[in-house]
Amino acid sequence: MTQRAAETSSDYTHPRRPFLIRAYNTTARRRLDHSLQQLTADALMWQAARQEKWDDFGPDSFIEPLGVLLLAIQQEARLNPFGLFVTRQRLLNLLKNRLRVNRLLKAHPEIKEIELQPPILITGLQRTGTTLLHRLLSMDPAHRALMSYEALNPAPLHANPSIDQRKKLKLARTAQKALRYMAPDFFAIHPVEATAPEEDVLLLDYAMCSTVPESTLRVPGYASWIEQHDHAPAYEYMKTLLQVLSWCVPGRRWILKSPHHLEYLSEFLRVFPKATVVMSHRDPVYTLPSFCSMMAHGRGLFSDEVDVLEIGTHWLHKTARMLRIGHEVRRQHPVSQFVDIQYHQLMQHPIAQIREIYTCATLPFTTAMEQQIQTGLTRNQQHRYGIHRYDMASFGLSRERIVKAYGSYIPEFIEGIQNDPE
Repeated sequence: MTQRAAETSSDYTHPRRPFLIRAYNTTARRRLDHSLQQLTADALMWQAARQEKWDDFGPDSFIEPLGVLLLAIQQEARLNPFGLFVTRQRLLNLLKNRLRVNRLLKAHPEIKEIELQPPILITGLQRTGTTLLHRLLSMDPAHRALMSYEALNPAPLHANPSIDQRKKLKLARTAQKALRYMAPDFFAIHPVEATAPEEDVLLLDYAMCSTVPESTLRVPGYASWIEQHDHAPAYEYMKTLLQVLSWCVPGRRWILKSPHHLEYLSEFLRVFPKATVVMSHRDPVYTLPSFCSMMAHGRGLFSDEVDVLEIGTHWLHKTARMLRIGHEVRRQHPVSQFVDIQYHQLMQHPIAQIREIYTCATLPFTTAMEQQIQTGLTRNQQHRYGIHRYDMASFGLSRERIVKAYGSYIPEFIEGIQNDPE
């Protein structure tokens, strides 16, 4: 008898929490206010410098967004004690990596001269098949993606490359096990595997200027602020991190992927002007509720207060903004630089869709690559960690509301196209 796959809970206000996390939240709650007051840029930077025995963080453009983020965390995020602990450790790790990167650049200034091949960027709204595309394109030996263990620690942890990789893998595997323990439902929605490709928006996080915080925390003040902030320094720093990673493993084309870049496509293309941009499409009646469910599950780890209606409203307006800006920028660049991929076509005819991307990027598509894709399709089976269940109405969403917010996008890219549910 085939075992029935586990289903995710839709009780977002009462997330499944293991006993140890519940116990920590209970015992540490009385110290929560004091711990929040200690969460300052000066304190985090001092601790990072002390642990790394180095105090040069590089370009200081990260300091202002860090301050805005910390203020939003203190005033808006409603963190529980465990959420505060994880958030603090994550920010500390970002700062420690900045220190290690800058120390490496001081020792090896030639890293900044590394010329990166024109990347392939996969972007589009969340839950439109970007993860599958990313993993399939990354199987080409001529390509490389940002791996999860590299995203956690892009800066070297050891001078010996073999030891460095072992250290990074050990930390990433520990993080993977911890996440599965802390949020078992999350893996059914978006598996985070130590040796799998990960979104490079995580590199922008090292500049403290990304949508990662608003994807996991309630920080509307920070989310509004970064929409008006200059993202050019963040993308320049992302390029620096890619150069560092290319110095460690040289000579391959980067396959980059994140819905985040749709909103900041202008900044991305200023830094990577010859990139091939792959835009994925799927009916937002499926994608938006699915993504809101993912956000609610993630937020439930950090906070005891999960407002699903607020999540629905925030991401409805956010995704509509992303589409509007991304397609405005697209119209300012050559048509030949972009390729559109429909979700249902990717599911039904993946090899044909990959061929189209290779044609756009003027890259050879070989029989060996086709075999690699077939292997990747077998490896990346849906529902291997469980079945993701969600309901549009839970987030105050409806087809009418989504169609109105998305404007011309749906008639231009979705209507008349078959779009299959998950």
